[in-house]
Amino acid sequence: MDTVLMEQKGRIALLTLNRPEKLNALSFEMNDRLLAVLDVLEDDPAIGAIVMTGAGDRAFSAGADIHEFSLSVKRGIDEATKAFARRGQAMTRRFETFPKPIVAAVNGIAFGGGCEITEAVHLAVASDRAIFAKPEINIGIPPTFGGTQRLPRLAGRKRALELLLTGDTFGPQRAYELGLVNKVVAHEQLLQESFALAERILRHSPLAAARIITAVTRGLNVAIDEGLAIEEEQFARMASSNDVREGLDAWIERRQPSYSGT
Repeated sequence: MDTVLMEQKGRIALLTLNRPEKLNALSFEMNDRLLAVLDVLEDDPAIGAIVMTGAGDRAFSAGADIHEFSLSVKRGIDEATKAFARRGQAMTRRFETFPKPIVAAVNGIAFGGGCEITEAVHLAVASDRAIFAKPEINIGIPPTFGGTQRLPRLAGRKRALELLLTGDTFGPQRAYELGLVNKVVAHEQLLQESFALAERILRHSPLAAARIITAVTRGLNVAIDEGLAIEEEQFARMASSNDVREGLDAWIERRQPSYSGT
């Protein structure tokens, strides 16, 4: 069974984490499969955005596959670091820097690595049945897929530390208040609302969207002066594009633009 399902719906790719019997736990195979699928979608001009969810009616992802992780720990720290931590960080970093918008449709449990995916993607919509947690401390480890870095940037140091140090669960409204998700919706409307959000982005230039994602992602981790230089660099990459000319012409002519992505 494929651990990641992909279905094209217009210009949007729907990715589904597909281990429902394991609450869509992130195995090494699923992690690697996600990276491979993203490589394909990045190069596909027919795809402008991604919506990502979990199979079944219980979980987005319950986090890492602990049985698999425990085996890597038994083989030694070098093996565990390479097979688990670096692999997971590569995945969440890929989500974070992906040049096309990714919307997480969080349909249930989002613990550990599932929460870290939610932190890393560009946008997230949560079902009113979603539940989140940073439970790694319960097995004696810190988060290893970027959770100690991204959650404080989203929620602030003290609020993030409370969640990281207690392992307590929290609901979708709290996730919204912390800046982890953009919106909470009725469970039955989750995919509809997630696709609608992606469609609102697809009205605009895909090149501009990619430049904005790059500027924000890189700029968050540097001083403001360096961030402004990144912003200027991304503008310069856009200035001579057909999309800029089309956007300006359409605005002057009071019509809807038709972007080519070039």
